[in-house]
Amino acid sequence: MQIHQIRNATLHITYAGIKFLIDPWLGPKEYMPGFEGAYNSQVRQPRTPLPITVQEAAQADAVILTHVHPDHWDEYAAKALKKDIFFFVQDATDKKFIETLGFSNVHMLSPQGTQHQGAMLYKTPTQHGRREIVQPMCQAMGMPYDAMGVVFKAENEKTLYLAGDTIWCPEVSQSIEKYHPDIIIVNACGARLLNEERLIMDTNDVKALAAFAPKTTIIASHMGAVSHLTVTRQDIQALHLPNVLIPQDNEILSF
Repeated sequence: MQIHQIRNATLHITYAGIKFLIDPWLGPKEYMPGFEGAYNSQVRQPRTPLPITVQEAAQADAVILTHVHPDHWDEYAAKALKKDIFFFVQDATDKKFIETLGFSNVHMLSPQGTQHQGAMLYKTPTQHGRREIVQPMCQAMGMPYDAMGVVFKAENEKTLYLAGDTIWCPEVSQSIEKYHPDIIIVNACGARLLNEERLIMDTNDVKALAAFAPKTTIIASHMGAVSHLTVTRQDIQALHLPNVLIPQDNEILSF
């Protein structure tokens, strides 16, 4: 297994011989404004450049899009990817959206498992911010709330849990108890709304996760790029958690 941290939540995960592209946000530095209603809306994003070319990022066997928020999917990815690439999404709404962009090989992942070549992919639930607070806000803005996580399983591979855009919550702990992952990738920049609600994990969430799964390798992703971050790589490094890795953009981890 190789995990190539490209930028933000954009990864290449090579698993069971399959190269998956995760959440391709491929536009140039500062091409889009910050998010209204969130921290630092005056800051343009991505804050950092894409460390490889768009064409290099698009070279993959399959795409997994955890949700369609604009820091996980953009027009640069839509233009660069082959329209017949294997494409996995969370639900019928996202499937229809991606198909309207001309993609012809779009599939919904299932909690019961979806086989792709030598890998099994399991859709897992999330809370993209506290559900009781953030979901009604998203509905009022006409923005989807839900995101998914994905568990990867295969013979001769460690079990990988891509938690997705989520806070530390029962859905995450239950997924860990169900699948017993060896490696967990978490989105951990503490992206935050102006009402102080966090949308993804912050330092307290990472500490709680590391304590809950002390023998599991945890990888902090989704760092350094969005306008509304409140946690940096240095903040997580300062926690001194022995089972937490914090890759830089364009760093490759091998397991």
